[in-house]
Amino acid sequence: MPNDFNDTIIEEFRANAGRLGGPFAGGRLLLLTTTGARTGTPHTTPLGYLPDGGDRVLVIASAGGATRDPQWLRNLLADPLVTVEDGVFTYRARAEVLTGAERDGVFARAVAADAGWSDYQRRSGRVLPVVALVPLPGPPTPAAAASPGAALVAIHDAFRRELDLIRREVAGAGAGIGAQLRMNCLTVCQGLRNHHRGEDERIFPWLAQRGPRLRPVLERLDAEHRAMAALLDELRELLAAPAVDPVTLHAEVRRLTAQVEAHLAYEEEQLVPLLDG
Repeated sequence: MPNDFNDTIIEEFRANAGRLGGPFAGGRLLLLTTTGARTGTPHTTPLGYLPDGGDRVLVIASAGGATRDPQWLRNLLADPLVTVEDGVFTYRARAEVLTGAERDGVFARAVAADAGWSDYQRRSGRVLPVVALVPLPGPPTPAAAASPGAALVAIHDAFRRELDLIRREVAGAGAGIGAQLRMNCLTVCQGLRNHHRGEDERIFPWLAQRGPRLRPVLERLDAEHRAMAALLDELRELLAAPAVDPVTLHAEVRRLTAQVEAHLAYEEEQLVPLLDG
């Protein structure tokens, strides 16, 4: 059945590399495409998600507190192979419904970060299913972009949005740092490491072959990658402590964010003209 509200969100999401306005501005959303259990046709749903510290992400079948499971859950129970769009990449994934202690631990983590999940479960009268979306092996497909440079900027903008969101979450954390907030920080740390590794192993060697005039730029970018790796190590060490001082964490996140944003701006200034030329 068509859903005009969802269709509007999907259109805006795809047109703006995952950026949404209104009540969804700054939120973590993805598009999940399942295969209809009865129809066999693709069915796309916008969903909020939770980072999980690595490649997989988590979604909760709340259906806004409805008494029945959402259709997308019934679809993936029939066929767990799904497609995920995060605004920058599209990839195939296997949906795994969590059970037992793992499900309960993840849901408790979600509730500690946002009591709304508890309200949804109470109103629904059911145990809300928690689903892990695990990417299948192979490279993801980049979202449509006007040029290679535009694709790089879209990736950078995704990191900017996530860092800004984490900065605001840490600032509003109060006296304690919850498990989900720790997980959000660890996930963006891993994402930055993976992005820099990809640049170090693929993009920078290709650019180096274009002539010695790029050597100073690449040397600076390499030095900045190493400096940020050290900051990421410090942040991970801080998050590993049993108790984390929110003031200290906020200062570390601000320091990391400032360095990352300066690096991204310089990289775009130097590399986008080359990639698009």
